[in-house]
This record gives sequence, C-alpha cells and structure tokens, in this order.
Amino acid sequence: MYINCHSYHSLRYGTIPLDDLIEKAVACGLTAMALTDINTVTGIYDFITACKNVNIKPIVGIEFRSNSEFRYIGLAQNASGLAEMNRFLTHHNFKDIALPVEAPTFEAVLIIYAFESAPAFLKTNEYIGIRPEEVGKLFGYKGNFDKLVILQPVTFRTKKEYKLHKILRAIDNNILLSKLEPSDIATTSEVMVSQERLIAAYKEYPQILSNTNAVIESCDFQFDFDTPKNKKYYTNSRESDIALLTTLAHQGMNWRYGKENPAALARVEKELKVINELNFSGYFLITWDIIRYSNSRGFLHIGRGSGANSIIAYCLGITDICPIELDLYFERFLNENRKSPPDFDIDWSWQERDIILEYIFNRYGYENVAFCGTNVEFKYRSIFREVGKVFGLPKDELDHLAKNPMRLQQNNSVVKEVQEYGMLLEKYPNQRSMHSCGILISEDPITTYTPLEMPPKGFPIVLFDMHVAESIGFEKFDILSQRGIGHIDDTVKLVAKNRGIRINIRDTKISKNELKANSFLSQGKTIGCFYIESPAMRGLLRRLKCDNYKILVAASSIIRPGVAKSGMMKEYIFRHNHPDQFEYFHKVFEEQLGETYGIMVYQEDVIKIALHYGGLPAADGDILRRAMSGKGRSLTALQKVKDHFFESCAKQGHADALSQEIYRQIESFAGYSFCKAHSASYAVESYQSLYLKVYYPIEFMVAVINNQGGFYRTEVYVHEARMAGATIHNPCVNKSEFTTTLYGDSIYLGFMHLQGLPEKLANAILKERELHGDYVSMEDFCNRVKIGLESLKLLIFIGAFRETGKTKNQLLILASLLFNSSVTDNQMLLLQESVKEYKLPTLERSRFEDAFDEIDLLDFPTSFTVFDLLQSPFRGDVMAKDLILHHKKQVRMLAYLISRKQVPTVRGTMYFGTWIDHEGNYFDTTHFPDNLIQFPFQGGGCYLLLGIVEVDYHFPTVTILKMAKMPFVPDPRYSDAKDHQYITQENIKEDVSRTSRDPYPRAHEINLPRNKMV
Repeated sequence: MYINCHSYHSLRYGTIPLDDLIEKAVACGLTAMALTDINTVTGIYDFITACKNVNIKPIVGIEFRSNSEFRYIGLAQNASGLAEMNRFLTHHNFKDIALPVEAPTFEAVLIIYAFESAPAFLKTNEYIGIRPEEVGKLFGYKGNFDKLVILQPVTFRTKKEYKLHKILRAIDNNILLSKLEPSDIATTSEVMVSQERLIAAYKEYPQILSNTNAVIESCDFQFDFDTPKNKKYYTNSRESDIALLTTLAHQGMNWRYGKENPAALARVEKELKVINELNFSGYFLITWDIIRYSNSRGFLHIGRGSGANSIIAYCLGITDICPIELDLYFERFLNENRKSPPDFDIDWSWQERDIILEYIFNRYGYENVAFCGTNVEFKYRSIFREVGKVFGLPKDELDHLAKNPMRLQQNNSVVKEVQEYGMLLEKYPNQRSMHSCGILISEDPITTYTPLEMPPKGFPIVLFDMHVAESIGFEKFDILSQRGIGHIDDTVKLVAKNRGIRINIRDTKISKNELKANSFLSQGKTIGCFYIESPAMRGLLRRLKCDNYKILVAASSIIRPGVAKSGMMKEYIFRHNHPDQFEYFHKVFEEQLGETYGIMVYQEDVIKIALHYGGLPAADGDILRRAMSGKGRSLTALQKVKDHFFESCAKQGHADALSQEIYRQIESFAGYSFCKAHSASYAVESYQSLYLKVYYPIEFMVAVINNQGGFYRTEVYVHEARMAGATIHNPCVNKSEFTTTLYGDSIYLGFMHLQGLPEKLANAILKERELHGDYVSMEDFCNRVKIGLESLKLLIFIGAFRETGKTKNQLLILASLLFNSSVTDNQMLLLQESVKEYKLPTLERSRFEDAFDEIDLLDFPTSFTVFDLLQSPFRGDVMAKDLILHHKKQVRMLAYLISRKQVPTVRGTMYFGTWIDHEGNYFDTTHFPDNLIQFPFQGGGCYLLLGIVEVDYHFPTVTILKMAKMPFVPDPRYSDAKDHQYITQENIKEDVSRTSRDPYPRAHEINLPRNKMV
C-alpha cells in the first residue's frame, strides 16, 4: 500500500536511512513497497537487494519535483519503465528546464498525481493518489473511482525526525527555520503506520484498495545483478576480442622481453586464459585503446594499482611494471573467486586529463559513458554551521561551533538543539557530486540504469556511487590526474626547448639504474620528486641509504600507515641496517619474503604467506587480503576468515603460537597498506622525476613551480632552483608569462605568483605584448594596456618595469602624473597619447624595501634571503651538513622554518619540523609535547634553536630544548609608523600538515619477534 516512500537519498528532504526504512516496513507488516526518492534513483539497487532479503516486493520509482514543487510520482512497471523515467529526467537535467505539470506519455510507467492537483483527463496509465486525511473529500466526488489509489507518503519516522526534516528544508532553501512556508515542507502525517491501520482509513472505499493492489501487482521490476553491464566487446564478439588481445599480448611480449623468454610466455598464456574465462578481454582492450590514443598525442601516463600485477597490462603498455621482475601475483588483480570487478588506475598530467576524457566520451558515446557519482555527506564542522544558520545564530557563533569540539561550545538551549540535530545529520547525504576519476562505459545506454546530471565540469554523472556501480555489474575505468606527471612532462618539454636535448623519459631503464640518481636518493635529495619529497619520506630514504629500485619500492609501502602502525616499518629499517642481528622465524618467510627481511610490507605478502605458510590457494589468499584491506577496511570482515586460516595452518603442522603471531601481523594491515604493484608504480614515477632533477634541475624546478608544486610551497622550489644555479627574477612586463619562464639559467617568475594582480589583466599584458612587441616605457605600457593606478603600482613595486632604467620611486611619481587621482582599477588612463617628459628627482630608497615588497606580493623575498633580513648576525654554531658528526651533542643553530607536521602521541601533540640553514641545506627537528608548551611555534620565519642531535640509522635530527623566533630588521617602508615595522614579518609562510590518526604503538608495545619460532 506504500507507493511513495522517501529515504534520505531524497536530499535535504527525507530523514530515513535506507536500511532503517526497510526495517520499519518489516515492523509494519508490509509485503510490498515503493522507493520513490525525489528526482533520483540513488538508492533503488540497494533497496531491491534489501527488500528481497526480507521478502518484501520492491517497487522502484521516482517522485518528480520541479524546484521542490510536487509534480507526480512515477512507478516503473519493468526495466523499460525505469529507463523511460531516466531518459525523461536526464533531458530536463541537461537542458535545465522545469519538469512539466503533466507527465509525458510513458509506455511502462504508472503515474500518480496528487488529489488536489490532478489533471482533468487521465491517460490509461495515470492515477490520482488520495491521502488518508483527504478521504472525507470523496463525499460527493464526481470523478472516476477506478483511478483513485492510496497515497500515504513516508518521509520521517518520529516527531523529532519531522523537525529534522524541517531543518533540512530550511538548509535547502537557505532560510531561517521560522521562515518556512507550508509548501516547503511535508505534512506531519508522512509516517509509516501498520498495514492494517492504513487500510482501515479506506474501509468505506474498497475500490481504492483494489486499485492500489492492481497498481502494485502490475509493477514487476526485475534486475539481474550478476550480468556485467560494461561494454561487452571492443570488437564485435568475445572470440574476436580474445584473438586481438592475444595478438597484442604476444607483440608486446616480444617488445618487452624479446622473442625467447619461456617465463614471460608461460605467464602471458596463463593470464590470457583467466581473462578469457572471466570475459574481461573487452575491458583490457578498451583500456589499451585509451592508452594508444594517449601515446598518439605524446602524453605521458602512469598505470598503477593492482593492474600492474598483470603481464598483459605490461605488454600492452598500460603499465610499466614487470610483474616477473618483482614477483607480482596476477591473482591480486584478477582471479576466479574475485566477486568485485578489477579496475586499472591510470594517471595523466592534470593539464591533459580532460583531453583523454573527451576522447573516451567521443569514442564510446555520450549515451554510454558517464562518471560515477558520489554522495557528499554532512560533515562534523559543516553540520553545525548549516544547522546553526537556520536557527539564526550569528556568524561568530557559527564559526565557534564549526571550529571547536562540542565540549567547548556554549551551553545554552539553542546550541544544545543545534548539537542534537546536527549529530542526527552526521553521515547523511547532503548533495551529489562527481567521483574524482571513476568512469563507466556501458553496453546499453547509461539511462537504462539511472538518470544523468551534468555538473559544471561538463561530463555527465550517474546518480549512484562506485560501490553501487560495482554491485550492479560495472567495472569502472579510473582516469586520474596528478601534478607529478605534469612535473615530468613539462620538464622534458622545457629541456628540449631550453637545451635542445630530447629525453625519452618513457624508457625507465635510463632512470631506474642511474648511479647519480641513486646517490641523490640515498641522501634524501628528492624535493620536488612526487611521492618521495615529504620530510618523512626523505628521512626514511636516508635511514635506509636507499640506492636501488627494489628498496625504493619497499620504502614506498612501509611508510604507509598500516605498515607503520604495525611496527613493521621500524623493524624493516632495523633488519635492513642489521641483517645479521635477526632470524627468520620460519623458513617460509625467508623463502617468500627474503627481499623484505621476512617483513610483510605489501598486500601481496598476505597472499604469499596464505599460500606457502597456510596452505591456502592463491585465490583464497586474495579473499583474506581483501578482507583485511578492502574498501571497508574493517576488522569485522577479517574475523570471518580468521577461523579458516588457523584451521589450515594446523593442518600444515604449524605451532599455534607461530600462527597467532603471523596472523597478528596480517591483521595489522587492516588500516592501510599498498599492493606491491602500486608501490612499484610510484617508485618508477619517483625515479623519473629524480633523474630529471639530477641532470636538469633548473628545468625540473620550473616545471614543479608551474604545476603548482607538491608537498611544499612555491618558495621552497624557488630555493631549490637557486641552489641548482638559477638566477631568480621577479615578474617583468617584457620577459614574464603567466606561468614561470626560463631563459637559459634565468628564471622569470610568472604573473600567477603576483598577489593582487587580476588574471584577466595578466593575460591582457601578454596578449598586447604578443601582438605589438615589447613595452618600451611605462607610458607606452599604460597607453596599450587597460590598467588602473593600483594595479600599476603593484607592478612597479615588484619591479616589473625595471627594464625602463627608472627607479621604483621615479616610476611611482610618474604613475601619479599619468593618472588622475580619481582613477580606479576599473578605469583607463584618461589620455591615450604620448606624455610630456618630466625631470624626475633622484629619491633615496632603502635596499631592504624591495625585499619587504616581495614578501607582500610574492610571499617570499627574492632580492635577499630571509637570513639577510635578520637583525642578528649570528648564523649558527653548526651547519646542517655536519649534524651527523654531533650525535648526542648539544648544538645551537639558526634556521628558516619550511614545514612542520603535527603528530599525535600518547603524551599529547608533538611536531616534526623541517628547516633550511644559512647555507641552504635542510635538516629536521623533533618537538615533544612538554617542550612545545614552553617553546611553541610562532609562525613562519627564522628561529634560534637549541637541541640535542640524535642520529637514527644515518639520519640526524635535532630534539629541541629551546627555540625563539628571531626578529627581522624594521620594515623601512613604515619608518613613520613604528607600530607597523614588524607586521610584514608575520606574512612569512610555513607549511603545516596534520594527521588525525591514533598514536602509533611504541616499540615495546609491538614486540615483533626477531628469533626463529618453531
């Protein structure tokens, strides 16, 4: 009898989570019900599965609304009916036009209108819904009773949820709760009651009951969850697909391995067999087709993730990881027991990704391609801000609510209510958005399964997420972007332009086995290099003296939280540095994990141990691996396979204590860990970046700057370029572009870095220069570019007119003469003609003024170093390069703060700092919680540091005892305003990163055994 139920997927309207809605239906004795969320089908597939589990007939539909105004309800009689509604809604979403008051003609959809707004004439498939409270209006009704059905909408469960519904409606309308109109909200009766009670309301009208039952009976939506929904074939049949894939695989094998390689041939044949059996040939070929197009455009891509476990992917050029070299298990990617489909993760430069997307949509059709959707949930901070706003709280109180934990918030009745309803909303979907990378390519039109929306990005999205997509049979294609590839790609182009040298960076042999690159790697000289530039990673590389590919692959994985938290990272470092001070506690660990000293650091290691220690088949090992590191990452899932593991180990004759310890290590992965192929992909890309940094450091740093950096701010990469021999120039109207440019070893910072300069103006400067040549004077510039006085002054202060030969002070006087005092940035120079030459006075200017201008306009000085701006001449007793010689000694240093990372511990918050000394070299510090109370960080700038040097496996750090921020010289621009002379120093930046994870256990809490266990 319930043909109009809303879940919380009726965004900012419904209040009932889907599982709770079905639980309520069971309690009310329902045997059939319809899910009709507003303008969406987000929940229908989970709804179908859940209903069948409790023997309720699921009916799927959509409640159509236009700008929150109810139009009608559509119920799908079958799959064709759902497709009809999806196409109808998609059309209106794409055109951004209001839904019509009357439904179009559908062939397999039943339409229900509201009693008060039904059209005079109804089609065969159209009905009028009458609510229980409206039954009294049927007295004297002249209409056709054959067209009346029960309409009992369900939107909330309780009185409290009704208020929650009103809060959601106020949030959606961006109004105060008190300003809601009756038309904005549901009626108080929209709850689910027992079947008997609902039927009793219509006892005088058995015809209505009969009609409603007929509607329910006529809806028979069946969905096959097991059949793949992706595009079936790349060619035109399964047979021709596997034939083409086989041909391409053998061609690629000859390219990768040569013609005589029995191991590669056996692996290729094994994988082809599994791929054919599971009918994934088309998936591989479509991915290959995308890569082929990318290569034809000269784009660089990185294939990573578990797909790199496949030798077929390697032979097709999808990945650059040899699975034989690294002993990667194909079963980790694809096996006969894997229930969820695999996917390839492929990265492009952020500048080229949209071109790849356009190719996919054009090649496979906009009707058949769409992005996965995703639900953006109400988050803790945004909840209190959103809810507080509808209660009428002022901005400062909203800020306080959003930024502080509940225990620190005010204790009044309004705040308590905001907290109460805010917590009810936690994890509720708030709005739909586009998945960052997941693309579906469907055999049938995508609208067979869902309506589509067109977000501002310009690519259509489905109305369900990747988990639902997988559950109904889609294998998504992950088309990602990252700035690290932009670093590599742009460097190669810059080197070709600047030096005339062409680099085949795709040939990974030139970077992976390069001695100088390995030397940089072992010293942690990796800033700018993708995954290996963070302070933590550079410290790890130094602790390991990492100087080869396989150690880098391991390092890329052991730094992950799952491995680090388990204690395996620390143990790996110990065993790497002291290979004679431990025993493998079982021969299987020496045989299978010898490369990583018997430590499980990759997800594949779980498969190896399950296979060779536990006696499980590889496919079952992957089930264990997925249970402990799958999308849910939950220990509950792991528990389900725990008994099977111990049973199998016992059959192998293993001691229970040993099996318990091995399982403890497996279980520790339940947080996060990498598959080995993923780590290897990151290692290859890191090597490519490092090779370019080693041999072409200036071009590389320009590329990093133009791709908007990585872990650090622009200033750090400018410093790296200067240390490599580059000369840094401020933006110049005749030399600079919007991005940073390179002329030989001279770097001209781009206009994009100049704060306060509108992008439109920057582009106008460049366009005019391109059309009519360089600017010969500031007067010439002002006659050719539409600019206001304030923007002109900004260019003067940064030195953009230095080629004129005039000083900044002279240019400022000239600018005032050129412009009427009333001119603003929205007005042009009043007279577009040559200007009288003035004899300008020579004005004194402090040499520090330029540096302070640069801090204001660029965030960092370029004319001087920050050390040159200090009042103190002291530069430290010890330099960073010598710290390793001062183990356990107290040192006094002066350094510039680059970044700090907050880390939780059982004793409170501690920080790790990264600094540059006077010589330009980096070092790291440790700040314990009790020390930070007395000597806290005070923002960016230079600090005097006193601390004890600790050398941990070749890596020195300074444990801080005391620190104090050092003052700059007074800002000479404010010589007449003493209270402003130190304000600019406060604008010096620092990079601060935080983590909200639980504290890692200490060594004695882990107690990883180092002796043989029998």
